[in-house]
Amino acid sequence: MTPRTAAAAPFAVLGLGCAIAGGLASAVIAPQPTPHGAWAVAYLVLVGGIAQVGLGIGQALLAPALPSRRLVVAQVAAWNLGNAAVLGGTLSGVTPVVDVGGAVLVVGLALLVLGVRGSSPDGRARWVRHGFQALVVLLLVSIPVGLVLARIGPT
Repeated sequence: MTPRTAAAAPFAVLGLGCAIAGGLASAVIAPQPTPHGAWAVAYLVLVGGIAQVGLGIGQALLAPALPSRRLVVAQVAAWNLGNAAVLGGTLSGVTPVVDVGGAVLVVGLALLVLGVRGSSPDGRARWVRHGFQALVVLLLVSIPVGLVLARIGPT
């Protein structure tokens, strides 16, 4: 395993775990789906899973220098603790926990942006950078929207 692959591995493993958990949750709720259950499945797969894998791989490919183990641990911890708080707070109806989770997710995204700061990719790597930036922007826009929706509740 190359050092860059090792830097992406925690994101990939935990992201895959979230996607699998989303699939299992989907199977469990399929007989009697609820709005919160369907939301949790989508959240696990898309935000906990796919977005996490994309962020980790993007950083591994774009970082001008290998991110330190400490930075990767902080990023992974922020992303997964934030997601756990958003999921737990939403499912239990405790919106302050959702708010804290959203704030922790923003911190995680800031740490990931910090990890790729100073990179100047050429050619094909430019598309990786554009994809990484688009994912970060999409998530930064989605977080406050999700916080508002958590207050409104399922319709």
